[in-house]
Amino acid sequence: MTNNSIPITDDSEDRNSKPDTNWREYFSFSTDHKVIGVQYMVTTFIFFLIGGLLAMIIRGELLTPESDLVDRSLYNGLFTLHGTVMIFLWIIPFNAGLANYLVPLMIGAKDMAFPVLNAIAFWIIPPAGILLLSSFLVQGGPAQAGWWSYPPISLQNPTGYPINGESIWILSVMLLGISSIMGGVNFITTIVWMRAPGMTFFRMPIFVWTVLSAQLLQLICLPSLTGAIVLLFFDLTFGTNFFKPLENGDPIIYQHLFWFYSHPAVYVMALPAFGIFSEILPAFSRNPLFGYRSVAIASFGIGLVSIFVWVHHMFASATPNWMRILFMVSSMLVGVPTGVKVFAWTATVWNGRLHLLTPMLFALGGVLMFVFGGITGIMLSSVPFDIHVNNTYFVVGHFHYVVHNTITMAIFAAIYFWFPKITGRMYGEGWGKVHFFLTFIGANLTFFPMHPLGLQGMVRRVSSYDPQFQGWNIIASLGGFLLGISTLPFIANMVGSLLLGKKVSDNPWHATGLEWKTSSPPPRENFEAIPVVNEPPYHYNSKAIPEAAATQE
Repeated sequence: MTNNSIPITDDSEDRNSKPDTNWREYFSFSTDHKVIGVQYMVTTFIFFLIGGLLAMIIRGELLTPESDLVDRSLYNGLFTLHGTVMIFLWIIPFNAGLANYLVPLMIGAKDMAFPVLNAIAFWIIPPAGILLLSSFLVQGGPAQAGWWSYPPISLQNPTGYPINGESIWILSVMLLGISSIMGGVNFITTIVWMRAPGMTFFRMPIFVWTVLSAQLLQLICLPSLTGAIVLLFFDLTFGTNFFKPLENGDPIIYQHLFWFYSHPAVYVMALPAFGIFSEILPAFSRNPLFGYRSVAIASFGIGLVSIFVWVHHMFASATPNWMRILFMVSSMLVGVPTGVKVFAWTATVWNGRLHLLTPMLFALGGVLMFVFGGITGIMLSSVPFDIHVNNTYFVVGHFHYVVHNTITMAIFAAIYFWFPKITGRMYGEGWGKVHFFLTFIGANLTFFPMHPLGLQGMVRRVSSYDPQFQGWNIIASLGGFLLGISTLPFIANMVGSLLLGKKVSDNPWHATGLEWKTSSPPPRENFEAIPVVNEPPYHYNSKAIPEAAATQE
C-alpha cells in the first residue's frame, strides 16, 4: 500500500537498507537510542519476572488463612520488594525504554538530544536493581514497610546495623530516581528541540504527547520523593528526628512529600499506556484517531490535574475536612480529561474494520479493564467511601486494575505492535493470542476478587486472615498462578520469533506513523535524510488491511 500522508525526502531504496547492528552492542555502553531502548526493555522484563515470582509466593501464602508458607517478616519483605520492583524497575523504566526507541523515530530525529546521558541513565538501573534484591542477604532481610516506606515503621532497625534492608531500599530508589531525572531532561529536550521540519506539536503522534507529559511530571514531582527518602535515610542512619513522632518529628509530612510524587507517578506510568492505545486502535480499526487535538490536550490535562490530587491517599491520616473536600473534588476532576481519551478510543473503533490481532486484543483488553479501574478510582476519591475501604483489599484491587490490567496490558500490546519494527520479523500470532487470553483471564481472576474482599473488610498487607475470606483468596491465587504461566508462551514466542520468525516488510501493519517510513530494523541514524512532514498523523484508509490480517483472512 502506498501512503503519502507523511511524505519524506529520502530515497526509498536507500531508506530500506538494513542496519548491521552487532549483538554485542546490546551488552556495551552504546549511545544509539535504539540499542538503549532494547537494553531497557529486556532488562526491565527480567525484573518483571522477578517481581512476578515474588507475587506468586505472596498468593501462595494467601491460599490458606493461616500464615504457613513463609515467615511473617519475610512476607512483609516480599510484598515490599514486589511493589518496588514492579513500579521502579518494571513499568517506569520499561516505558522509558519504549520511548527511547520510538520517540526519535516518531519525530524524525537521528537520536536523543544527549546520547551519553541516555546511556548513563540506563546503566544506573541494573546495579540499582541488584542492590535492591541484595537486601535479601543482609541481617534482618529486606525492607518491610511497603513500597511507600511510611515512618515510623520504616525507621525500626532491630538489627542495629547501619546497613539494613530499609537503608538499601532507600539507596536503590534514590539511584532509580536519578536515572529517571536524567531521562526526563533528555526526553523533554529531544521532543521540544529535535522534531523534523514540519513536525509541529499538533502533528506529533499521541504517544509522543503522552511521553512529554509524563516526563514533565517526573521533573516537577520527583524531587519531592527524593527529598523525603533522603530525610528518611538521615533519621534511620544519623539519628535525626524529621519523621520520628516520639521526638517531635512529623510522619504525616513524609506522607505529603511521598504522595506528591507517587500519585503523579501513576500517570507517569499510565500516560504512555494511553499513548500506546492511541497508536494501536487506529491501526487495527483502519480509522483515524477521533478527536486528535482533544486527546493531545487531554494528555497535558491529566498531567496537570494529577499534581493536585495527592491528599486523597491521606483521607484517613488526620486530614482536615476542608482539605478532604478540596482534594476529593480535584481527584474526581481527573476523570474529565481521562474520559475524553476513553470517548476518543471508543469513537475510533466505532464502525471501524476491526482486525483482532494480538496487539489489538491487548489494547482493547487494557482499555476495557482501565474503564473498570477508573470507575473504582472515582469511588475511592469520595471521602466517605475511601474511609470505609481504607487499608483494605479494595484499594489493592483498584490499583492493580490500573497498574497491571491497564499498563502492563498496554506494554504487551506495544511489544507485539512494534516487534516487527525492532526485529524485522513477525511474531507467532497464534501464540500471541494464547498469551492474551491467559493474561486477560488470569488478570481478572486475580484482581477482581479483591474488590468484594475489601468491601467485606479484609485488610491488606497481612499473611493471615479470617477464614471467611478464603474462597475469594483461592480464586485470586489461582488467577495469580495463571498470570505466571501466561508469561511462558510470551517468552517462547519472542525468542523463537527473534531467531526463526518470518521476515516482514518495513510496514506490515500499513500504519501511518513516521517510524514506519524507515527500514525494519532502522539504520543507525534512523533516516538517510531528515524527513519532512506536511500532514497530521492517523490518516488511515479503511480499505487497507495489515499484511498479517490479510494472510489470515
